[in-house]
Amino acid sequence: MIIARNITKTYKPDPKEVLSKVSLQIDDGEFVAIVGGSGSGKTTLLRCLSLQDEWDSGQLIVNGKDAGKLGSIGKWGVRRRWVFIEEKPTLDLHATALKNVARSLLFHSPIRAVAGLVSKNEHMEAMDYLERVGLLDKAHQKAGQLSGGERQRIAVAKALVQGATMIFADEPVSGLDPTSAESVMRDLKAIGKREQITIVATLHRLDLAERYATRILGVREGRVVVDIPGRALDERERGLIFG
Repeated sequence: MIIARNITKTYKPDPKEVLSKVSLQIDDGEFVAIVGGSGSGKTTLLRCLSLQDEWDSGQLIVNGKDAGKLGSIGKWGVRRRWVFIEEKPTLDLHATALKNVARSLLFHSPIRAVAGLVSKNEHMEAMDYLERVGLLDKAHQKAGQLSGGERQRIAVAKALVQGATMIFADEPVSGLDPTSAESVMRDLKAIGKREQITIVATLHRLDLAERYATRILGVREGRVVVDIPGRALDERERGLIFG
């Protein structure tokens, strides 16, 4: 569980608040979509919630602990089973999908990871995770040869391999064709439900948030202006978010 209390964030020297006294709660197992226009603060909110960025004031309580009072080791302990997926996921484009996932099995052993020392059992386990995201047939293709949607699926498989309890995804369907975007969203929802993983994602496509999220947070000018269960927004709610 994550509880945000009056989180405020600025990017100096600009005094304008990117986040302004944001308060919310995210419960275990939710699929939360954060939507809003360009410059609304949705990505900054995601980065603060995931402990990628610091905030200026307010509290962020994670599983009962005040994250703002934790040192670097304490924050690492909180984040070690969290995964942050960038808009363009970090992959080795010259390695196969299988190798990208298999190397994530070694995240507790950086020396083996750098050397690429993956056992036969670890390769088999990586294949299992690729099957979970529907990429078994692409296992031996290089990541650079795969589509944007398929690369996002590799990133999800890597998160599962690492035993993620939370996935934070920044615009996971940006730049994807409609079919690929739908596929990625279906995968995220199904995996979250099956694996009991909490998912928080920023989305520029409101229709996808309405169809797949269990909850929608609408952000405008650094404030949460809409907080509803996942469903189609009415005109008033759309107006609050997008003006």
